[in-house]
Amino acid sequence: MDAATGPFPPELRTIPLIEAGNGGPVALAEAAPERLRDVLTLGRRHYGRVALRLGDWAGRRWLAKSDNPYGGEIAAVAARGGRPGAFLLNLSYEWTCTTGVGPDPSGNGARMLRTLDWPLDGLGANLVVARHEGDMGPFYNVTWPGLVGVVTAMAPGRFSVALNQTPMRRYSPWCWLDWSIARGRWWRSRAIPPIHLLRRVCDTCRTYADAKAALVETALCLPAFFTLSGITPDQGCVIERLEDRAAVREAPTSVANHWMAFDVLDRPRGEDSVGRWQMMEQVRQRAAADFSWLVPPILNETTRVAVIANAAQGFLMVQGFEADGPATAVFTL
Repeated sequence: MDAATGPFPPELRTIPLIEAGNGGPVALAEAAPERLRDVLTLGRRHYGRVALRLGDWAGRRWLAKSDNPYGGEIAAVAARGGRPGAFLLNLSYEWTCTTGVGPDPSGNGARMLRTLDWPLDGLGANLVVARHEGDMGPFYNVTWPGLVGVVTAMAPGRFSVALNQTPMRRYSPWCWLDWSIARGRWWRSRAIPPIHLLRRVCDTCRTYADAKAALVETALCLPAFFTLSGITPDQGCVIERLEDRAAVREAPTSVANHWMAFDVLDRPRGEDSVGRWQMMEQVRQRAAADFSWLVPPILNETTRVAVIANAAQGFLMVQGFEADGPATAVFTL
């Protein structure tokens, strides 16, 4: 796959900017019902109808017993979608990512570079940017209709945030058993999922310091890697999280899908995590304010989203991808 440098063919889809206001993900689903149905259909093709129904049943049960604050919104989205998959997809954690953070080369604020990889065909083409009105002001959510949590967002004048998945823990010689053990640990937990913590941070944190404290201190049901970028050049970090512990790596720094701060016995996650991290370390500070830094292995056949965000400037650049290359034109805020 070649670097995404443009110009791009005119037939590429436009990423819509959808005004969700204080209506949250339910308002987003109502504003883009076709894309919501498309995403649920993509989930059925990828996972299968039986897996979706079982996943929905388990997800609904877990949300209820854990008293999750967003369970009602997920149920409302599921009702509007009219087909299975909303609960499973909202609790899925099967993507891989590459993220870098550091001072913006312009000298104005801090900058986050970000890709999200997920082998679910059609996600790049159905990407949207939603403007939400949280308790502490607006934020722009790079997302899909039906997704209640946050994986990538920029809150102007506050911060930018992103979520990367950690490797699967190794408990045994068998991957399937390790997955089952991890699911069992998750099932017994009542803590918040990482994707929902990022949503809470975007809604309720006024400053970079507030967001950093929440991402470090809040108990999680699953490990996670968070990237946080503030409004001054020195405000940036990667937070490596276990369920009840955190390690902070200050910017300039990068993260992919392998541990650097904790010694955890694990299984590799995604395609060439170390190679993606090394490439991000090389391009993070010198990259232009476009997607010319998107080169292999950061860019690969499972890449679905690329983002540049600077909260000090209120700048957001987004593009969707599929296995064969760009799926959307470049969105710029």
